[in-house]
Amino acid sequence: MTEPRIYVAGHRGMVGSAIVRILQGQGRAHLITRSHAELDLTDQAAVRHFFASEKPEQVYLAAARVGGIHANNTYPAEFIYQNLMIEANIIHQAWCAGVHKLLFLGSSCIYPKLAAQPMAEDALLTGTLEPTNEAYAVAKIAGIKLCESYNRQYGTDYRSVMPTNLYGPGDNYDLQNSHVIPAMIRKLHLAKLAAAHDWPAIERDEARNGPIPGDLRQQLYDTSNAGLAPCLTLWGTGTPKREFLYVDDMAAASVHVMNLDKASYDAHTQPMLSHINVGTGEDLSIRDLAESVARGV
Repeated sequence: MTEPRIYVAGHRGMVGSAIVRILQGQGRAHLITRSHAELDLTDQAAVRHFFASEKPEQVYLAAARVGGIHANNTYPAEFIYQNLMIEANIIHQAWCAGVHKLLFLGSSCIYPKLAAQPMAEDALLTGTLEPTNEAYAVAKIAGIKLCESYNRQYGTDYRSVMPTNLYGPGDNYDLQNSHVIPAMIRKLHLAKLAAAHDWPAIERDEARNGPIPGDLRQQLYDTSNAGLAPCLTLWGTGTPKREFLYVDDMAAASVHVMNLDKASYDAHTQPMLSHINVGTGEDLSIRDLAESVARGV
C-alpha cells in the first residue's frame, strides 16, 4: 500500500512540530511542510496553488495565531481574522484538491466560561465565552463547524480534536504571550537567578525569551537586594484547577484520531457535534503546579 502524502500545517508550532516527530517516528516518508515565509496561509491564492501542486492526501491543521491572555486581550482583531483565514483557506482548498481526510486542532477555550467541570463536548455553544480570548475561541469554533459542514455537504472525513492545556518542547516563554506553565517556569527561574545576584544570566534570558515586565523586574530587584532566598509573588489564590497534557501525548492522540476508521470515529461523535476532547482526566491546582515548578527549577 502506498504511503499517503501528509501535509502538516503549522509544523514549526508546538503541536505541529510534535505531530511531525510522531509521524517521523512511525517512518512516514512523505511529509509535506511549509514555513510562513514559504506559504502565507492567510493568502487564498497561495494556498490554492500549494494544494494543487503538492496534492496531499491527509492534512493536519495545526497552524494558528496563538498567544496568552495579554496577547488575546490586546490583539483580538488579529486573532479572529488570521485564524478564520487560515482555517477557511486550508479546509476549502483541501476539499477543492480532493483531500478526503483532515484533522483540525482546536482549543479548550471553545467552551463557555462557566461550563461544568469536567468539560464535555456537548457544552459547546451552551453559554458565554471567556471575554479575554473570545475572538480566538470564536475562530476555533468556526474551524469545527467548517469541518462538520464540509462533511455534511460534500461527504469529506474532516475531524476535530480539542486539546487541554499543553506543555513541552516548543513552548513559548515570552511573558506577553505565554501560557501558564512556561510563564511560571520562567518567572521562578528568574527569581532563582535574582537570589544568586546573577544579573548577566537574567539579561541573557531576556534577550532569548523576551522582555521582563516592570513589576516582575522590581520583584527580582527586591529579592536580590534583600539577600532573600528565591521568592516570587504569583497572581491569584492558587486554588483554580487546570488540566495539563504533554504535547507529544497530544500529537500521538491526534495521529490516532486521524487514523481511526470512520465507523469508530462516528460511533463516538455526532455529525454536528463531531469534536473529541483530548486530556488526562486529572486536574492540578495552580498552587500545586507552582510548588512543583519551584522544586524543579
